Amino acid sequence: MTLRDILPGEQCIIKGIYVNNLRKRIIDMGLTTGTVITVKKLAPLGDPIEIHVRGYSLTIRNSEARMIEVDKIEAKR
Repeated sequence: MTLRDILPGEQCIIKGIYVNNLRKRIIDMGLTTGTVITVKKLAPLGDPIEIHVRGYSLTIRNSEARMIEVDKIEAKR
């Protein structure tokens, strides 16, 4: 599952980053293995995605989100 598959309001944990040419930039933004991410919202046409990570909001493109492998965190009932 990739970050692109997570819907607004859901949380996930990063398992791996598979973006060769943008890997350093993505890691510099705080997206590292084991980081918890909350998807906040999608743009009207679905691109970009607004996420909340490490206490701040970040917007990334769909093409970048597809290269970030995640595990979805199931909501507690």
